[in-house]
Amino acid sequence: MAKRIGVFVCHCGKNIGDTVDCAAVAEALRKVPGVVHSIDYRFVCSAPGQQLIAEAVAEHDLDGVVVGACSPHMHERTFRSTVEDAGLNPYMLEVANIREHCSWVHHDRDLATLKAVELVRMMVEKTLRNRPLERIRVPMTKRALVIGGGIAGIQAALDIAAADREVILLERSPSIGGHMSQLSETFPTLDCSQCILTPRMVEVAKHPRITLLTWSELEKLEGYIGNFTTTIRKRTRYVDAEKCTGCGLCQEKCPGRMPNPFEAGLGDLDGPWKSVGDVVRGAHTKAINVPFPQAVPSTPVLHPEYCLKFQKGTCGVCAKVCPTDAIDYEQQDELLEFEVGAVVVATGYDLYSIGRQPEDSPYEGYGEYGYGADPDIIDSLQFERLVSSSGPTNGILKRPSDDREPRTVAFLQCIGSRCPEKGLEYCSKICCMYTAKHTMLYKHAVHDGRAVVFYMDVRAGGKRYDEFHRRAVEQDDALYLRGRVSRIYRRDDKLILQGADTLSGERLEVPVDLVVTATAMLPQADSRELAQTLGVSYDRYGFYVEAHPKLRPVETNTAGIHLAGACQGPMDIPEAVAQGSAAAAKALALFAFDELEREPVVASINEVSCIGCWDCLNACPYEAITRKDLHDRRGELLSRVAEVNPGLCQGCGLCSAVCRSNSAQLAGFNDLQLHAELQAL
Repeated sequence: MAKRIGVFVCHCGKNIGDTVDCAAVAEALRKVPGVVHSIDYRFVCSAPGQQLIAEAVAEHDLDGVVVGACSPHMHERTFRSTVEDAGLNPYMLEVANIREHCSWVHHDRDLATLKAVELVRMMVEKTLRNRPLERIRVPMTKRALVIGGGIAGIQAALDIAAADREVILLERSPSIGGHMSQLSETFPTLDCSQCILTPRMVEVAKHPRITLLTWSELEKLEGYIGNFTTTIRKRTRYVDAEKCTGCGLCQEKCPGRMPNPFEAGLGDLDGPWKSVGDVVRGAHTKAINVPFPQAVPSTPVLHPEYCLKFQKGTCGVCAKVCPTDAIDYEQQDELLEFEVGAVVVATGYDLYSIGRQPEDSPYEGYGEYGYGADPDIIDSLQFERLVSSSGPTNGILKRPSDDREPRTVAFLQCIGSRCPEKGLEYCSKICCMYTAKHTMLYKHAVHDGRAVVFYMDVRAGGKRYDEFHRRAVEQDDALYLRGRVSRIYRRDDKLILQGADTLSGERLEVPVDLVVTATAMLPQADSRELAQTLGVSYDRYGFYVEAHPKLRPVETNTAGIHLAGACQGPMDIPEAVAQGSAAAAKALALFAFDELEREPVVASINEVSCIGCWDCLNACPYEAITRKDLHDRRGELLSRVAEVNPGLCQGCGLCSAVCRSNSAQLAGFNDLQLHAELQAL
């Protein structure tokens, strides 16, 4: 326990000094038992301020230090490093927050000064009862798991592998590439999406440090930072990947047909306007297929729900024509285990559907748009496929209902986004930009066509984004109408949009051939289930929550698990790539050492007093507590008690709060310390 405490009160410029009399606080603390040195200084976090602390530790033989300053989130590490360099255990330092908890929330200088004295004195009493703690050391497995093979996951995997570290890249689709592989062109440069993405996909497949697992899903993640054990289910393709040469003969000869998921649902159209024309026919594929020509890997997947061999016991053409005997109808799923030290989650996004929502959905569909029953009301990703040269119509823009060229196209923004009445209040961030891109792509496809955009307001905050939007309006003559569409209905072969132009105040009725909706970006449908598997937090929409939005934007509160891309929230391609690299950098920082040092503020269980009620085990959000058997010398079971895994424990203190016998205690925050703080008031 500490006996000689030094107190340092920071003015923080005017942040604290304007409201709190820092000199008076330092003077008052000199009278507190155990305090042998107390001063105030303008900026304690500055180099001279830190030097004052170091000199005082030596001169006054301090064994504890209290700093009255801003939030410990800001400079606690700085001050701990300072006292450690001075020869003092870093956990014999405490920070009293007299900025956020005092000066910033009060106006009366006398009362604020009194409160600051109380706050610092509480920390003095705690420090008097502190004990030196030693950082926890855990071994580091220098291999990373990247979940999600979109552009963010690809970037993260390549960056980690470039540093000569092993990577497991896990993708549940048959091919990597994510939604970016479905795009025609990308803003603001109008690069061909496949042209810039495919080389990176091929690089992933050929990199000796990357193990690519597609058509696979994470079953289980156990362990803790540096020592995770992953269980991955590798789903059966009914194709031996080692034998398959990717010749495509099986797909060419297969008589079974199915909608191609890569075509964003264009092959799933049904209802009274169902087309048997080019759009729907082109959006179908075979029962054994590679999803798109540039797919990586090029090994096909057989879908038994559409295969005549599995459904009727007939056919078997694919096996007969395969020149390498790669087709294996008896193939089963495999469970693979890997040890990894860090995880990057890059599971991407999905799109809101304007159609009728499932019963358990928290969102409401757009009944005023016919619940999406009209095939000529499509979403943005479907439009990308219709104008893509690799799309179902080879880049020739046609209406899904009758394959006619649309002479007028309406683009509706903020469908679902910023729409509390539909259950989604946030902005999807990229819709303004890709709508501007879509008007350009439409004009490239139909030179004398007319693009009409209904918008709320335009948000183009990225580099060269505003110029790109102005180009759509000024050069490509897109008509922007500020207002929302209230109803869409069909009149003969036209879609009639009823709405308003809020700038002119006029009610509008606009006939168009095709409607493209910029629907909200959503997390993947199973994002919550994956979050529970990983032990990470998510918001009410299902997006994963970062540890700190400014200071730790790609980390989660579960140590060793990082975020990249749109699984965290709506973002565009450049931002997703940047976050992929940032998450990779965080993983590589962990791999820089053979052992990982962790904060010692973790819980422990007193085995003598533990009664085995398991309240702590049920309360622990990090699954850091397990049951432990205690045996006598003869090996007979004496009792079962709780045990804390210090590698998993995040120091939240929930176990200590619920423990009936006070057996669970949190290092640095035990009952004796907390009671001393309260009694100091």
